Amino acid sequence: MARTMTTAAEAGRFAYDGLDRTLHEKARLGIVTCLTSEPDGVRFIDLKRLCTLTDGNLSRHLEVLHEAGMVEIWKGFENRRPQTVCRLTPAGRRRFVVYLKELGRVLRDGMAKPKHAARNRAMPSGWQRR
Repeated sequence: MARTMTTAAEAGRFAYDGLDRTLHEKARLGIVTCLTSEPDGVRFIDLKRLCTLTDGNLSRHLEVLHEAGMVEIWKGFENRRPQTVCRLTPAGRRRFVVYLKELGRVLRDGMAKPKHAARNRAMPSGWQRR
């Protein structure tokens, strides 16, 4: 039968509070992961291509990450052409590491073998499959 009781130690066990909502959005996760691999930064145009985002979508996600103190945005010129370079801040890198540790916990929990052998036994009388 399914478990119904939880101990105080188990309460919130699968809440995963360390999954930072700023990072736990697919596009922002891709952006931060890309920036992690390039400590000197990534040009906007390259980041857009690598994450397959539109100009507006990338701009909005970078704005969220910038407001959170995770990304710094540099504007300048290269060969007389305007350029934007995005770089992960030290605080952003630390938050990402914490996020990855929590994500690792999710993966370990999801891949854990059941405590008891899986049995496809019938539910007690009165239960219906939905």
